[in-house]
Amino acid sequence: MLLLDTHAALWLLGSPEKLSAAAAGAIERAEFSGTVIALSCLSLYEIAYGVARKRIVIHESIESFLAKVESDLEILPVTRHVALGAASLVAPFPGDPFDRIIAATALTEGIPLVTADEGIRRSGVVQTIW
Repeated sequence: MLLLDTHAALWLLGSPEKLSAAAAGAIERAEFSGTVIALSCLSLYEIAYGVARKRIVIHESIESFLAKVESDLEILPVTRHVALGAASLVAPFPGDPFDRIIAATALTEGIPLVTADEGIRRSGVVQTIW
């Protein structure tokens, strides 16, 4: 299983050329082998919020876009283990609550996180692919 950060999912679905070669390769190998590609449920909110605030541009209704996301990716919930893991992350991990929950989801599931986020990658807390 691979977990995509919100921006990685958006790029995969709309601008795959923005993915790094390593990220695109990992996703391609996962798809080829039948490995689950997942997304935190919080990413659905991040996408909806970004579209509502015009920070994310999509070319269809948000309802149909999120339905596509849900059909293409496995959506992982915020469990108590994820919540506790996110709350226990310490510096140098970034303070953004969404980043913390997404990373804690990867840690809880024991899977790598596909992310371009420098702060997450530099922290060394979670295995990342970029």
